[in-house]
Amino acid sequence: MHEWLWVGLLSLSPVAELRASIPFGLFLGLPSGILIPYAILLNCLSFFPIYFGLQFLYERLFSRFRFARRIVERTHLKARSRIERWGEIGLIFFVAIPLPGTGVWTATLIAWLFGLDWKKSFLVISLGAVLAGCLVSAVALGLLSL
Repeated sequence: MHEWLWVGLLSLSPVAELRASIPFGLFLGLPSGILIPYAILLNCLSFFPIYFGLQFLYERLFSRFRFARRIVERTHLKARSRIERWGEIGLIFFVAIPLPGTGVWTATLIAWLFGLDWKKSFLVISLGAVLAGCLVSAVALGLLSL
């Protein structure tokens, strides 16, 4: 039972996400048919506390500080053209690449920073997480079979 808790915590963590939770669970011998959907689901669900937590903190706390407003405004100006060009669809590819820093946490931060619709963002980020989960699973299963 503790194995599932550790896999869940890794799936929810900002650095490890699926890139660590799926290989870890497979290494522990957990059944892949349950492990992979479980890790992907938990990773996708981390969207909600991140997105709405950022919104809450910004509205209630950070927006009062001029430097925080400036950071958000500068970020908008610097990357506006890329966001307008790719929008939510770009988030699919961003999350699907299983590299550090390109997971659900970062994509959710991007979606929040640019005021993208949370429903669309959740769907495309989840799709990216499914693709990343499939890639990570294929590599991990391939390595375990060696």
